[in-house]
Amino acid sequence: MNYLRHMAVFTKVVEKGSISAAAEDLSLSKSVISQHLKSLESELGITLLVRTTRRQTLTPAGTAFYEKCQQMNQLAHEAWEEAKESQLTPTGTVTITAPHALMSNIVAPAIGELVSVYPAIVPHLIADDGRLDLIEHSIDFAIRVGDSPSSSYKQRRLGQFRDVLCASPAYLTRLKKPFSFGDGLADELPKCDYVANVWQGKYVVHQLFHPARTDAVTAVLHPTRFADSLPTTLSLIEAGAGIGIVPEFVYEPLALEGRLKPVVDGVYLMPTNVYAIHAFQSSLPLLVRLCIDAIEARLATKA
Repeated sequence: MNYLRHMAVFTKVVEKGSISAAAEDLSLSKSVISQHLKSLESELGITLLVRTTRRQTLTPAGTAFYEKCQQMNQLAHEAWEEAKESQLTPTGTVTITAPHALMSNIVAPAIGELVSVYPAIVPHLIADDGRLDLIEHSIDFAIRVGDSPSSSYKQRRLGQFRDVLCASPAYLTRLKKPFSFGDGLADELPKCDYVANVWQGKYVVHQLFHPARTDAVTAVLHPTRFADSLPTTLSLIEAGAGIGIVPEFVYEPLALEGRLKPVVDGVYLMPTNVYAIHAFQSSLPLLVRLCIDAIEARLATKA
């Protein structure tokens, strides 16, 4: 890439009118400037400048070459300024993936508010309950629930939320048996139909606790209905297909409307951590950092 340096020096000599003035402006010796010009003309095989003791004159080839060098310098200047500006004003495309539950209730609202403040942001949001590969799908960062397998990706904990084991009032009425917190719960819950998201697997283990008690109940459930996303899982639960877990921030408004009830009053699952996962090895780009901060703030209001 030495020729780019040669071209920059050549441009400066033309603009300053002499080797001496260019040397002073670039804080280089006149001999170094002369060597750059000599190397440039030698590599090109043409004469660019005719120099005498009193003046320098561009050759026709030198004039055409200088115009191209000016364009190159202008592009370099614009690239430099745009890069600096990107760290001051968030702009450009950001691609984010998150599970359906967090995308609808946390990520999309947070990014929507951010875009209203910085309209030059172009978000691309991907709701997926799987764990998409960031590099393969050109994703800037992912919002993940629970601990991630060790990898080369970096992660930042954003907060946590609780799940509620719930069902429709109609389904609980059909059971004709109110559940209570205690050892018997571990035996009774597996008898219920369980609606599972496909990521939960064939056997589901829940640690249930009551805020007023120090013990916990471990229940092993066997799903009998499966769905591929939270919205579908939620639809099955509301329709009376069985019991299932729903994030507290999704459950609460539905409970107020009478559409869902807890299987056991006051009982929650152990809190689940939420992380931002990314592949950036050094400092985060401004746009990515602002998006993660906005999602973290939104999660804090829902926890």
